[in-house]
Amino acid sequence: MVGKLPLVLRAIRFEHTAFALPFALTAAFVAAGGWPRAWSLAWILAAMVGARTSAMAFNRLADLDFDRENPRTAGRALVTGALKPRDLWAVFGAAAALYFVAAAMLNRLCLALSPFALAVLLGYSYTKRFTVLTHWILGLCLGLAPIGAWIAVRGRLDLAPVVLGAAVLFWTAGFDIMYACQDIQFDRQRHLFSLPARWGARHALVVAAANHFFTIWLLAFFGQIAGLGWLYFAAVILLAGILYWEHRVVRPDDLTRVEAASFLANGIFSALFFIAAVADVILVSGRMRI
Repeated sequence: MVGKLPLVLRAIRFEHTAFALPFALTAAFVAAGGWPRAWSLAWILAAMVGARTSAMAFNRLADLDFDRENPRTAGRALVTGALKPRDLWAVFGAAAALYFVAAAMLNRLCLALSPFALAVLLGYSYTKRFTVLTHWILGLCLGLAPIGAWIAVRGRLDLAPVVLGAAVLFWTAGFDIMYACQDIQFDRQRHLFSLPARWGARHALVVAAANHFFTIWLLAFFGQIAGLGWLYFAAVILLAGILYWEHRVVRPDDLTRVEAASFLANGIFSALFFIAAVADVILVSGRMRI
């Protein structure tokens, strides 16, 4: 398995952990009103890595038959045989164990809720088989990250992380709808329930834009609830510009830049959000009273 580690990391797209992680860390900083305890941060990171890794390993196994037939995914290691199913089952087991240990080390509420969160993450892998809501369910998976991090720091649930989680939900659903436009023909052939396959790329991109509009509104609402300052709200304006650019370069008649634009724009989006929100908490707003 050590020799296969690069293949495993590529198979689970480990670098995409950076999509949800900034929102989880932001929630931790806002919940703490500054720097969280190093102990909490370390176990939040462990829980994030464990949860996402186990979910992605499970997703690759659940979608193996589809990946074999889809030209876009035919080069994946599990399809070519470079990785065996038993390899990813081992990764899944180790990552899930790390996730539960991390939840237990944080607090009792995190541990009590951890099975339900993992059930949502694993269940997502099958949603494309029966509902066009699959994009929003994926958004829910990522949206649980800031909620979990808040509970890890505060030991309770408040309104602010729920609003932030909703913003992440709509943000994720929006870019996942755009990404799914690449597989319209395949999804139609296999009777899969992606929104682009049902409605076509043009209408799907309109829905994606509407999701991103709600994302910006919810991020602004989160800043108001959390008592964040001018630095955060200035960043929200920039974030709106990033999403606008993403929708400008991806058009119904030209989907060649979907993947590049999606990962570039959304990677910058999540990183900028984290930097601005944390800087605001530490430098501008001081300790929150939520």
